[in-house]
Amino acid sequence: MRRASRGRLIVGFLILFGLYQSAEGVGALLLHSAAVQALLMIAMVLAAWPVGRWLGYRGYDAYGLDLKAASGRLVVAGLLLAGLARLAAAFWGLGEGVYTLGAPPSSSIGLALIGAIAGAAVSTFVPSIAEDILTRGFWLKASGVRWNGPAFILATSAIYVLNHLFRLGEGPLEWMRLFCFGLAYACAAWRWRNLWAAVGLHWGWNLTNALLDTFVTLDAIRPGATPWLSSGAHLAMAALVLLWPTPRAQA
Repeated sequence: MRRASRGRLIVGFLILFGLYQSAEGVGALLLHSAAVQALLMIAMVLAAWPVGRWLGYRGYDAYGLDLKAASGRLVVAGLLLAGLARLAAAFWGLGEGVYTLGAPPSSSIGLALIGAIAGAAVSTFVPSIAEDILTRGFWLKASGVRWNGPAFILATSAIYVLNHLFRLGEGPLEWMRLFCFGLAYACAAWRWRNLWAAVGLHWGWNLTNALLDTFVTLDAIRPGATPWLSSGAHLAMAALVLLWPTPRAQA
């Protein structure tokens, strides 16, 4: 495989970046259309395949999304870990008076409940993997940068913060929260040298948030404390990822 030229790398990244940002900038903020936002996000994920081919790869493997025997296990493990971390943060917040339980949302039963769960799974998976491709996968493999572990983790965590263009105005506390999110997902990407574990963690956190909104109502009575809970949960996930024994150590 021939390494893509710098020009191709820049153009490829800008295509993905433009589609990703247009989902919120055009779909949500300009047109106020959830449907347009979803279509643009799906377009970004679909465009990543021909962009990967153009950069000299088979497609999604340009971003560390190779289909291997362990890929599914990494996603499931990430889902479970992130789900437990989100629930732990919620219970901790309830115990410390950060959250209070509000009136429960209208409950669905039967097929409606299954549909709500399936819809939450799809609606959280697409933006999660899209952002992982843009802020971690592209830099892990397609960019051709010869990273060491700390440099990759810190650099892509900063890129993850900067990718949230429409939330940068919320200030340093939000930047800190996003940076801690980026640390956990970048540690997973670097630890296994592919994107699947990061996708599992990212998707798991977003999916658990969506499912919590389906079944319970958590009202933040101390909003300033909620970023610290989320950040702590992600730092704990990062530590677990880094301390997870390698197969050689297990043997």
